[in-house]
Amino acid sequence: MDVRRIREDFPILRKGDIVYMDSACQSLKPDCVMAAMDLYHNEFPACGGRSVHRLANRVSIAVDEARERLASLIGAGSPENVIFTKNCTEALNTIANGLDLGEGDKVVTTDIEHNSNHVPWLRLKEKGVERGFAPTVDGILDLDAFQEMLDRSVKVVSMVHTSNVTGTTIPAKEVVRMAHDNGSLVVLDGAQHVGHTFTDVTDLDVDFYTVSVQKILGPTGVGLLYGKECLLKDLQPLSVGGGTVGLADYESVDLLPPPERFEAGLLNYSGIIGAGVAAEYLMEIGLDKVKDHETSLNRGLKKRLSSIPEIEILGPDDAGLRAGITSFNVKTMGSHDAAMILDDMAGVLVRSGMHCCHPWFQSRGIPGCVRASMHVYNDHEDISKLGDALDDMVSTFCR
Repeated sequence: MDVRRIREDFPILRKGDIVYMDSACQSLKPDCVMAAMDLYHNEFPACGGRSVHRLANRVSIAVDEARERLASLIGAGSPENVIFTKNCTEALNTIANGLDLGEGDKVVTTDIEHNSNHVPWLRLKEKGVERGFAPTVDGILDLDAFQEMLDRSVKVVSMVHTSNVTGTTIPAKEVVRMAHDNGSLVVLDGAQHVGHTFTDVTDLDVDFYTVSVQKILGPTGVGLLYGKECLLKDLQPLSVGGGTVGLADYESVDLLPPPERFEAGLLNYSGIIGAGVAAEYLMEIGLDKVKDHETSLNRGLKKRLSSIPEIEILGPDDAGLRAGITSFNVKTMGSHDAAMILDDMAGVLVRSGMHCCHPWFQSRGIPGCVRASMHVYNDHEDISKLGDALDDMVSTFCR
């Protein structure tokens, strides 16, 4: 993979004054994505799916093409099984509120979920829905403990595919098999997985899958909800109104079939079009190459950080299990302070805090951490700059 050439596709990296290592929060966008979005605004800035004039038709065609590309990115089979949402959070809320769960039903997640895959299920306690938390050790799912939790009350298993804290990935096929053997539906939060490695939701046999486009080199304000056709037909939409209705009178309404049933109101057309181009960009690079590249970077970072005694890495010792994420703490220094100093001293941009995984941090008495997260545009020079900056910071403030 020619990282030097890839870096030239990203305007902010062409300036050369920062090291961007916050892609788990939001990835950068290449020129082709922004050009596609500008093309919509400049040449056919109309509303799709309503009007029948030439501009509207062009919007509808572009949205259909984007849906097809994104379906290919995640192995969805039919594009009709891919729904556009505002983000991964909205997709997860749609599932949690759209399933017919009630008194005595149980939802099992891991103990290291992002709030987007925790709070929507937590709110169902008002309906009598119970929760279970499958334990993780260094972010690695304890499959035996998970198996023991499965009984007939467990209607849904909803888990993060790859953790945004430790970078660890659950054995998704095994989780799906175990859950299905128990008669449970499976939801996977793919926010940190898709775009970093090959993903095939059909092969996984997962029931629902969610994606945040801003983490796959695409624009903000677009997410994906994949669902099996038989399940989408019965899932209740989170919002209804324009674009979701076949016919309505004063007393009743007939909703359109999926995906339109779930796409109420005007869509983020430019964002969707940009999302399709982002998917194509990643597929042209090759997701297996992306995974290998990020693993190589993470192994290099692990070696570099191991030479600094004041740094403690969260998650498994094997960097190969942490995808493109390395979370760590600097002894005697708060994570926000460390992140600001890295920016001020060296232009290295990382994330700090609890990363929306509050229960996991609170249960372990950890006030937060620094997270360095990588993507296709990072290289080993970035790793060296981060390591050197940490060395300088520790020497200045911690010794």
